[in-house]
Amino acid sequence: MDRIFDFSDYAELLPLVQNSLIAAVALGFLGGLFGTFVMMRDLPFAVHGISELSFAGASAALLFGINVVAGSVIGSLIAAAILGFLGSRARDRNSIIGVLMPFGLGLGVLCLSLYQGRSANKFGLLLGQIVAVDDTQLAALLVGSVVAIVALLIMWRPLLFASVDPEVAQARGVPVRALSLAFMLALGVAVALSIQVVGALLVLSLLVTPAAAAFRVTASPVWAPVLATVFALIAMVGGILLATGASIPISPYVTTLSFLIYLICWAVGRARSARGWTARRVA
Repeated sequence: MDRIFDFSDYAELLPLVQNSLIAAVALGFLGGLFGTFVMMRDLPFAVHGISELSFAGASAALLFGINVVAGSVIGSLIAAAILGFLGSRARDRNSIIGVLMPFGLGLGVLCLSLYQGRSANKFGLLLGQIVAVDDTQLAALLVGSVVAIVALLIMWRPLLFASVDPEVAQARGVPVRALSLAFMLALGVAVALSIQVVGALLVLSLLVTPAAAAFRVTASPVWAPVLATVFALIAMVGGILLATGASIPISPYVTTLSFLIYLICWAVGRARSARGWTARRVA
């Protein structure tokens, strides 16, 4: 248990994760806001597909000695652009993701196998890192987060319309296809930024689970993103605080907190259903 929970010298260790805590807040907002539309548009599988190509880009950047965040973003944007252009229908999109995932994972593993540097860098790309967020990485993450969130807020209302009823939205003149592509590109940036802390394999715990939990207890277009953001912040910040001082990566803490939040919301949703609560759920 000492490897899982070790709060000795905790006060001295907290300053080491100051940047990680700031990054966690930024990623919590990313996860909650983007996760809302990921659930509305049925894109959890797409998030995983994008994360695999983002992992490949980050691994290649690590191998060639260039900026890992830039490599991760480039990989994510390539995957998002492919899905946005070719994956307009769910069936097409899922088949494309099924092709991209093994390719991205295999390419990433190849690059990591050729990389001769620290093994912690390899491990961090897959399962996240807690104390490796330096000032430069934090600045890049914050700028990227602001850009992605501002882009999402600009297209929020028409994207919400297109997500709830795409046929009617298109009939009303909403550029559904262009919005889909724009959202996928912004989602690609969000995935790439999330990987820097939670890792490529467990990015779903940030961009899917909090929003899925929120939709278990509300169908409101106002409260769903608010609750999803709160849940993502609890999972991210709480995960880092619990992992501080322990000898295992941050990801198990984040995923466990996200899962527990989902279970609680699932139980609340079931209890409300038993009492006649019939709000539409997305998850």
